[in-house]
Amino acid sequence: MGFRINIQPGQHTFQAEVGETILDAALRQGLMLPYGCRDGACGSCRGKVLSGQVDHGKAPIDTLSEADRSAGWALFCCARALGELSIESRELRSAQEVPVKTLPARVQKLTRAAHDVMIVELKLPAAERLQFFAGQYIEILLKEGRRRAFSLANAPHDDACLQLHIRHAPGGQFTDHVFNTMKERDILRLNGPHGNFYLREDSVKPMLLVAGGTGFAPIKAIVEHAIAEKSTRSMEIYWGGRERADLYLLPVAERWALEQPVIRFVPVLSDTPQCEKWSGRIGFVHAAAMQDFPDLSGHQVYVCGSPAMVAAARRDFVGHCKLPENEFFADSFEFANDDLSSV
Repeated sequence: MGFRINIQPGQHTFQAEVGETILDAALRQGLMLPYGCRDGACGSCRGKVLSGQVDHGKAPIDTLSEADRSAGWALFCCARALGELSIESRELRSAQEVPVKTLPARVQKLTRAAHDVMIVELKLPAAERLQFFAGQYIEILLKEGRRRAFSLANAPHDDACLQLHIRHAPGGQFTDHVFNTMKERDILRLNGPHGNFYLREDSVKPMLLVAGGTGFAPIKAIVEHAIAEKSTRSMEIYWGGRERADLYLLPVAERWALEQPVIRFVPVLSDTPQCEKWSGRIGFVHAAAMQDFPDLSGHQVYVCGSPAMVAAARRDFVGHCKLPENEFFADSFEFANDDLSSV
């Protein structure tokens, strides 16, 4: 049994489970309340309890004084509902409202997902969290002002670590470091979040999501966010690679389709070796989607991958499949001259 919480002035209502913080419950259901550290130290999530009672939990007294509590203030990253609530809080409606931060991060875990794909998990300092929309990216800050951008592969509610999917480009300065010399517990600096590629939650249209290679990273974040908020929108997911190894998290996508009735997943290979057994679709990933959806006039489309793939998808979905141009959202992996995996 949970408790109903109403947000003013936005008039949104959501459900919090017993023992769940107000912020966690809101994020889980796709409502973006402001926050910073998620530990009570920064006060960014401070808001007012208009009616009802809360348990303030671990809220530090130097951040939320007894006088503040008596006046109805709460830190929503710490406070838990004790019954139905009405709260006053600003809601973030677009990526432009999310604060961009520069932070240190420790390499928490390195996982070789394929011969040329590394999953890097970054842990922020204990008193910091990065607020972002599902699908956005961060920039890794290097020496001499250089930056490398990588999409976040985790959903906003699951932000204990930031997950990046990095493809190795031999000779690329940063990716050579990731694959050859980077170690767990190394320290990096990052800046973000950035980008306008994120889930538009104000739409009820069915979604077509198309990924090429490590373009799966932001698609994964979008899908996991939609699952967490129990979205009822249908999601048709197409993931393409040259060969089977390029679909480096294939069991994850297959599990979504098995467990979620609104999800259908189609893997596509463009270049299958004769020795590789493959009974799935063959060809270009966006072409496979076009075969199944010749009319996209009622859809919303998210595409992430190489510039050539994104350009072809935009041209064909809009030009041949009747997709409204304002319902096409894309993240094109542009490459830096000295490192061929800038995103």
